[in-house]
Amino acid sequence: MYRILIVEDDRGIAESIREQANMWGFTAKCAAKFSNIMEEFAAFDPQLVLLDISLPFYNGYHWCAEIRKVSKVPVIFISSASDNMNIVMAMNMGADDFIAKPFDLNVLIAKIQALLRRTYDFGNTVPVLEHRGAILNTGDNTLTYREEKISLTKNEYRILLALMENKGKVVSRERLMERLWETDCFVDDNTLTVNINRLRKKLDGAGLEDFIVTKFGRGYLVE
Repeated sequence: MYRILIVEDDRGIAESIREQANMWGFTAKCAAKFSNIMEEFAAFDPQLVLLDISLPFYNGYHWCAEIRKVSKVPVIFISSASDNMNIVMAMNMGADDFIAKPFDLNVLIAKIQALLRRTYDFGNTVPVLEHRGAILNTGDNTLTYREEKISLTKNEYRILLALMENKGKVVSRERLMERLWETDCFVDDNTLTVNINRLRKKLDGAGLEDFIVTKFGRGYLVE
């Protein structure tokens, strides 16, 4: 179980993040002693830190620099001060990512999972997959984009899951048909084409144009 330290002085935001993180199986703790974040950091020993810029006593840049003196733990800045200067400064201070407020909690969780996976390699299966702001929830088989859910059939979900699990890689038509056969229904080449075309229309209609790219003679990918 991965521990996340939330360094955010807005209690409403901090508690919302903590509750969402706990729902996804993380152990999240909200920092309380803003005059000495390093004391809480040492006591909690987190695997990831969420860090606001504007804080009492010392700002987030100060604490990021202090953390980097003793640890390579992943740090994600969460802040409404999302101009280019602040983003560049955060990354130069040692941050791994920057998420602007207001943000969608599902997107935040997806980014946390991706960063933990890259850092600690904790497995292949993740509850949510994210690409271009679209969130595929593998728990309830739903796709969310701009806070709206896109209805998917079982076959459309399996196609999208296979592509998003292999983001940046071409997935062959044969592999996609194997995934569809797992639904216990007969799938031929024409059926796959029909399903992909329908899925593309749904994605285009939701504002996700060219989400699925065709690589002729090879297969499909999201990139």
